[in-house]
Amino acid sequence: MFDLPVVTKTERKAATDFRNALLDMGFEMSQFSVYMRFCTSQTQIDTYCKRVEGALPEGGRVNILQFTDKQYERIITFHGHAKQAPQKSPDQFDLF
Repeated sequence: MFDLPVVTKTERKAATDFRNALLDMGFEMSQFSVYMRFCTSQTQIDTYCKRVEGALPEGGRVNILQFTDKQYERIITFHGHAKQAPQKSPDQFDLF
């Protein structure tokens, strides 16, 4: 989750560049300032934390949450008034 300054044109460009960097790293957007990525190990999490930190613009704030497959599967999602089906945990060995 992140919060970035977007008052000036330069800040808006930096925020867009940061979001694009997250997408390039394999994150997917859950909400506008909430991106997620499945990691298979603590080492991989540490690697992505360093990459996110390196891409973060001046004045930006990031909170990284870690949770297990079971916790992810228990997320309750609503779209409008309709409850959505539970999300399946990503397969660890998907090849793109």
